Amino acid sequence: MRILFIHQNCPGQYKHLVMHLKQDPKNDIVFISKPNGNTITGIRRIDYKPHREANPQTHHYLTSAENGVLHGQAVARVLIALKEKGWKPDIICAHPGWGEALFVKDVYPDVPLLGFFEFFYHAEGADCGFDPMYPNTMDDFFRLRLKNTVNLLSLEACDWGMSPTFWQREVHPTAYQQKISVIHDGVDTATLVPKDDVRVTLPSGVTLSRDDEVVTYVSRNLEPYRGFHVYMKALEEMCRRRPKAHFLVVGGDEVSYGRRLSDGRTYREELLKEVKIDPARVHFLGRIPYSSFVKVLQLSSAHVYLTYPFVLSWSMLEAMSAGCLIIGSSTRPVMEAVEDGKNGLLVDFFSPTGVADAVDRVLDHPDRMAELRRAARQTIVDRYDLASICLPAQLGLIDTLVAGKTPALDLAAGKSPALTAS
Repeated sequence: MRILFIHQNCPGQYKHLVMHLKQDPKNDIVFISKPNGNTITGIRRIDYKPHREANPQTHHYLTSAENGVLHGQAVARVLIALKEKGWKPDIICAHPGWGEALFVKDVYPDVPLLGFFEFFYHAEGADCGFDPMYPNTMDDFFRLRLKNTVNLLSLEACDWGMSPTFWQREVHPTAYQQKISVIHDGVDTATLVPKDDVRVTLPSGVTLSRDDEVVTYVSRNLEPYRGFHVYMKALEEMCRRRPKAHFLVVGGDEVSYGRRLSDGRTYREELLKEVKIDPARVHFLGRIPYSSFVKVLQLSSAHVYLTYPFVLSWSMLEAMSAGCLIIGSSTRPVMEAVEDGKNGLLVDFFSPTGVADAVDRVLDHPDRMAELRRAARQTIVDRYDLASICLPAQLGLIDTLVAGKTPALDLAAGKSPALTAS
């Protein structure tokens, strides 16, 4: 089979799928991406670069649309060159968020296009307007409506779509939800396992084990969208209450989502001025290798995950697989996987005291809520396991589309969609 992947940050959400497909020598895989240094042996990678940036004079409501066009044009040039050389894929898998898939069907009109639909913006009911600490203006609402231009064109053009969670599908327009299957990228539950004898030596020289009180927090970047401002206020209280606990904070100082601070400071710099913490016990680890990340999860006594109503982080599900006790915000993305008192604890996103109280409940519990930890891992094994659930579902969806058939949806909550061809 000839499979074409398009994602500006190769491999992105296609990591596990590409690694599986490349094991079959009969598969001819091409990956179109922007330069990022990631390489996968066994596939042909073609990098592209938009020929210019968006014009600074463009109305700011339309900047994302212009950027989308520029990315789409650059990818189209690569596709045209492939087509002229006689290469035609059997299926194209693309993340449309940056406009890369805008013109795919113009170059290959008879090739099925499977889009990865991660999020659709709303002026209310999702991330925008959620946090009163960072209020939105009417100008933001107007800009968001136009920001969906690329998403809408991509929804219309694709033959089928995938979303990783039911909530993420639900934020897309109702008219298109019936051609979006809910299939998560998958969690490698064979790698992300509990490990009682794990030990971690921190850059400070401190060595921690499961006998220690260790509270973990993970985010790609330390920013409000992942509740970092709430966590820092909770951290001040937790440092006061738990004199023996260590707090491991994983994440960079950039901004993945939302606004940057106007003066160029990071959110960590800003918040450290507002709270009093014990620097000997609060360890900001930055971005760390994946193997170190796994050990941090295995070490965790309590894992705090807070998020706006937005894209659900891989890290929360990976933490559950590793047997972490999740203290999660009671926001829709989290509540799809975590049930309060059954496989984790839910707290009000805006309550630092609620976070600290929940951490106390876990650390004061005789076995640190071992039953909830086991249930958390079982949730991932039953619903998000890469090998037995998600990867077969993705492959089945591809086979169905390549065969020219229409996938069937199973809308039962908590289940992967049925992929029986109609």
